Amino acid sequence: MHGYTATQSIVDGPVKGEDFRRGRAAAQNIIPSTTGAAIAVTRAIPELFGKFDGVAMRVPILAGSVADITLVAKRETSVEEVNEIFRNAAKKSQWQGIMNVNEDQIVSSDILGQPYGAIVDLTFTKVVGGNLVKVLSWYDNEAGYTATLVRHVKAVAEFLKQK
Repeated sequence: MHGYTATQSIVDGPVKGEDFRRGRAAAQNIIPSTTGAAIAVTRAIPELFGKFDGVAMRVPILAGSVADITLVAKRETSVEEVNEIFRNAAKKSQWQGIMNVNEDQIVSSDILGQPYGAIVDLTFTKVVGGNLVKVLSWYDNEAGYTATLVRHVKAVAEFLKQK
């Protein structure tokens, strides 16, 4: 679920191309759409090509989005094990400022201004049949994106200084 963006109209109107849904009023509709994020993930991790995809649901909010991730685990697992994996990962230095976990019953406005690319909502982790896993991860599609972009720019600058 992603807040509507500047590319969407605030009133019903014509659109370029064949995706007529993009021409519907963003402020009053839930609009199914494509997402470049799924393509970007498979470019970054080629092993996931053909095994990973996604859709975007544009919703009538300005910011505060959630990724709904469903996967089939290689082995049986539990909600407790999945959540513990995320808790442990959030403590590691490589994920500091990038990923956090949450155990409160939050909604989209609660994460506005948060700098994380992912805030895993441990209250919504589900495991069905032992290996079908669902995880929700919140992110501020403005502040979280900007903070992540700044981190990457700084890392590239440091890398270039070393050359």
